[in-house]
Amino acid sequence: MKLSSWIPALDWMKDYRKDWLKGDLSAGLTVGVMLIPQGMAYAMLAGMPPIYGLYAATVPLIIYAIFGTSRQLAVGPVAMGSLLTATGVGMLAESGTEAYIQLAITLALMVGLLQLLLGIFRMGFLVNFLSHPVISGFTSAAALIIGFSQLKHLLGIEIPRSHHIHEILFQAIEKADQINYATLAVGTSGIALILILKRINRSIPGSLIAVFFGILLVWLLGLSERYGVKIVGKIPEGLPPFSVPNFDGASLRALMPTALTVAFVGFMESISIAKAIQAKHRDYKIDANQELIALGLAGIGGSFFKSYPVMGGFARTAVNDQAGAKTGLAGIISAGVILLTLLFFTPYFYYLPKAILASIIMVAVLGLIDIQEAKHLWKSDRRDFAMLLTTFLATLILNVEQGIGIGVLLSLGMVIYRTTRPHLAILGRIPGTPFYRNIDRFADLEVRDDILILRFDAQLYFANVNFFRNKIEELTEGKEGQLKAVLISADSMNNIDSSGIHALEEVAESLRKRGIRLYLIGLKGPVRDALERSGFTQKLGKENIFLRIQDAVHQLDQLPPLREVDEVYYR
Repeated sequence: MKLSSWIPALDWMKDYRKDWLKGDLSAGLTVGVMLIPQGMAYAMLAGMPPIYGLYAATVPLIIYAIFGTSRQLAVGPVAMGSLLTATGVGMLAESGTEAYIQLAITLALMVGLLQLLLGIFRMGFLVNFLSHPVISGFTSAAALIIGFSQLKHLLGIEIPRSHHIHEILFQAIEKADQINYATLAVGTSGIALILILKRINRSIPGSLIAVFFGILLVWLLGLSERYGVKIVGKIPEGLPPFSVPNFDGASLRALMPTALTVAFVGFMESISIAKAIQAKHRDYKIDANQELIALGLAGIGGSFFKSYPVMGGFARTAVNDQAGAKTGLAGIISAGVILLTLLFFTPYFYYLPKAILASIIMVAVLGLIDIQEAKHLWKSDRRDFAMLLTTFLATLILNVEQGIGIGVLLSLGMVIYRTTRPHLAILGRIPGTPFYRNIDRFADLEVRDDILILRFDAQLYFANVNFFRNKIEELTEGKEGQLKAVLISADSMNNIDSSGIHALEEVAESLRKRGIRLYLIGLKGPVRDALERSGFTQKLGKENIFLRIQDAVHQLDQLPPLREVDEVYYR
């Protein structure tokens, strides 16, 4: 195996072109500038001091740039990861305390280890068990929870931490007389400014401009001292120090459910963003398992430098791509911008109002609420709409972790349901042709009373054999003497297990006793091989297996009824 398959950066490093540098430099600086206010805002959402958002935007970015297969994915602190961190760690310690910070850093290590192990053991396919409706419902509910959780900073009132919207709203209404209107004015101005700048040009760093606006306003008008507008205050200078995360057994056990949730959600979000961006670029491929390894190493490495869990961010990745990023060098440059900020510029954020950070979070999560998807599913697939709605309500009413857990169970349940009850079509002949189609989808088809032609659109295995048997029994019931044969078109049957073979044997025997032949049509190689090995082909007789439906029908018309044949049909 090539070394570059483990360290993808070697590919773009050895083939690096001079004309890529301009795009990488531009994108790296742009995303780095975006990360400064976003990192601090998301750290606040995670219940951490703002400086930890900047720590999370340094080492993990550099590690991912080296080991990740996406050349545009911008890894770092994001709203979803911050909310999940706050949810899990908030049950074990008071936010902002030293114990809370240590647990959040330990969580980053655990998430990284889980993702690394999943990648090493090639388990990237597990993300497929989270269906898109479930993801959409969970993300929309989480976005609402994130947005409402910032009301206390936007209104300038004390609201106890909660992950239930109704509790936050009741508290806000009860304390409406305590609203700090100076704080509210700063926060709403920040939201308006970011939205206006985004409308003018999405590449304008609206969040950073809002930060400068907020700092200037508080400093010039003395809003903190005179009107009680809460500010970030002193932010430590210097690079994140190396330290070993806490390995306390009780903490590890308590954090495991959260770690599993963050690991799966983080990978799911990151890989979906990476694939969406890669579709525009044909010079590299996304490897899901290598992405798990890269994200895992980023989380592990970051945890030794004070980082809490990170994942790919959609907005920053889109900006990274639009700004011209060609390789992982853009991510390394972004991390360099944060490192320079940590070294020289943190004192300038002293007067940054928390209301501005809240406004950045609220605008960021606005795009996560996917109303269009719900409308689309309502029109196109009511079952998927029900999954979306159930996950959405479970996340809102219960909590984030239970919401995603219910979503996973729903996804698995739907997979099981659909595989146990696959599509089965009755076919009829297009007049004047040898072609057969589903009678429920095509009009004016020729359907004979003496032949039943079925197409089974799935593999035949232990989970759906009862459905298969019951359907044939239901469709042939009471037709003895009239029905000459059942033809099973197996064009869509990719596989068959021992339970499926037993089911075919039982169906063939049952039909034979009732004077009805069984023909198999269009068997694929793996199915044909399995039937040969089991001896079923010999039992049924190769003369009852055909390539085309019309060939079977033609032969059937030449034969006398089965009851008049001396030889035993099913040997």
